[in-house]
Amino acid sequence: MNQNETIAGLQRDLAALTEEFYRNNFSARQDFVKYSSFTTRLKVPHYDTLPTTCEVGEIVEQGGELNICSATDTWTVVGTQS
Repeated sequence: MNQNETIAGLQRDLAALTEEFYRNNFSARQDFVKYSSFTTRLKVPHYDTLPTTCEVGEIVEQGGELNICSATDTWTVVGTQS
């Protein structure tokens, strides 16, 4: 493969990635190892009934209580809410 073919291939790849980004048609995950603080409100999803499945760390509100997924498919009320 010559230099011109390599550059053309890279340009096609870049165009495809740009299109995916602007269509928001991809999924990604980024893990941070530092603490985060929010200087704004954090909106937590509201459910009438708790979902039957969850991943550890998910948080939701149900019935006025904050719940966290403490183990796979296991919801626990956060703290002592009343």
